[in-house]
Formats: sequence, C-alpha cells, structure tokens
Amino acid sequence: MKTYQDQIGSLLEFDKRPKRIISLVPSLTELLVDLGLEESIVGLTKFCIHPNYLKEIKTIVGGTKNINIEKIKTLKPDIILCNKEENTKEIVKLCKQVAPTHVSDIYTIDDTLELIKLYGNLFYKKTEAKEIIRKINFELTDFLQFINTKEIKKVAYFIWKTPWMIAANNTFINHLLQLNKFDNIYQNKERYPEIELDKIKLKGNLDFLFLSSEPYPFKEKDVSEIEQITNSKAFLVDGEMFSWYGSRLIKAFEYFKTLHQ
Repeated sequence: MKTYQDQIGSLLEFDKRPKRIISLVPSLTELLVDLGLEESIVGLTKFCIHPNYLKEIKTIVGGTKNINIEKIKTLKPDIILCNKEENTKEIVKLCKQVAPTHVSDIYTIDDTLELIKLYGNLFYKKTEAKEIIRKINFELTDFLQFINTKEIKKVAYFIWKTPWMIAANNTFINHLLQLNKFDNIYQNKERYPEIELDKIKLKGNLDFLFLSSEPYPFKEKDVSEIEQITNSKAFLVDGEMFSWYGSRLIKAFEYFKTLHQ
C-alpha cells in the first residue's frame, strides 16, 4: 500500500496504480496526455479542449463548476483529479464519495513541478514526468535570461466582464505576471476581485491592460471599450499561457517572449 498526499494535505492510499482516471481540470487533462496516460482517462470536462480530439473519444462528465455525479459513478474511476480553485468544495466532497480524489493547489511554478513529480510517482510515469520537468526548467532558465534586461511595466489583467474582474495576489496568473516583470497594480487585493473600471485612471502610470482569452472570451471590441473608459493601452492575451499549469508551461515562455517583443 502506497500513501500520497495531495496539495491541500489529504492522504490517498493505493495498493496498485490507479488506471481509470477522471480529470475535472482542463490543464491537468493536457498534462495526463503528455505523461502518456491518454488511455487511462475515462472522464473529463467540456472545457478539456487540449488535445482537441479528446472530447470526441472520452466521456464528458460536466464542467469544472458542475458535474454529473451519476455519470461519474458509472465510469468506476480509480481516482478523480480536482483543483482547489477550479472545482468547488461541494464537487470535491461528492467525488470523494465515489473514489479517491486528489486536489491540486497551484500558486507558483514550483507548485506545478511538485505536482508533475507526484503524478509521475502516482501513475508510474516517473521517466515522463522527469522529462517534462526538465523541459520546463530549461525554458524557464532561458526566459529568465531573456527577461533580465527588460524594464518593469505596470499592468492589470482582466479575466471577466460584467462585472469587470481582475487577477490579483495569490493567483498563478499573478505569479507569471511577476516573472514577466509585469507589476500588477492590483496585487494589494486578493484572488479575483471585482473592480470599477473608471477608477483605473486614478492608478496612474499604467503601461498596459491585458484582456485574457479565458475564462471570459475577450474580443477586439472589448479592447476598444476598455481603452476609451480607462485611457490606457489594452491587449488581448492568451489566457491558457497565463493560467494553465502543467505541461503547458513548456510552450508558455516562448509565448511570453513574443508578447514582450
């Protein structure tokens, strides 16, 4: 019997490798595939869009905030993967009644690397996990050299409209903004607060506003609207690169370079 601890401190015990996996976290579904575990995935969410063919051949059990627990039961999972931020406490509680449920809790790249290593041990994919970690560290080291000479820019990162919501402190997004030398003007707030858009002008010395492609799908018309209200330059950015942890980080740093250039 092997015991594993998830990232919120819960213990999970297995006497053999869990072979039937349900993932309720899109970025972790992508990670599972990159670890070579595609065949082990029996259920996922409608937001698990990478790789794009996966939803056609696997069972969709709901979204990240609402699930069909009866459908999950019929899949007879050995393990269910959740995330503290993306899934609710109620979902985790329901899942634990069906199968051992691992909850990730990601704020930094180190948290991500810890999770990849744990998945490598848990799913008997140590070699694959080590290779993904090696690639992330290689890209990170290269990016840190690239960013070293860049000037700090003041930014705000929008994730929602009506109400306007931004990413603040204690988020993976804010961690990656800091890594990019983007000084988040809302890092004195916590998580994802609502803000009054017209008050951004009072912040002063703002370089850029970033409008994320997810969870709200900002478009060019939103860029024009927000620029008129705030008198600040706005850009659409790829939300997956700023908020998907896991193997997506291998691609993220090259995207960040493009963004700066």
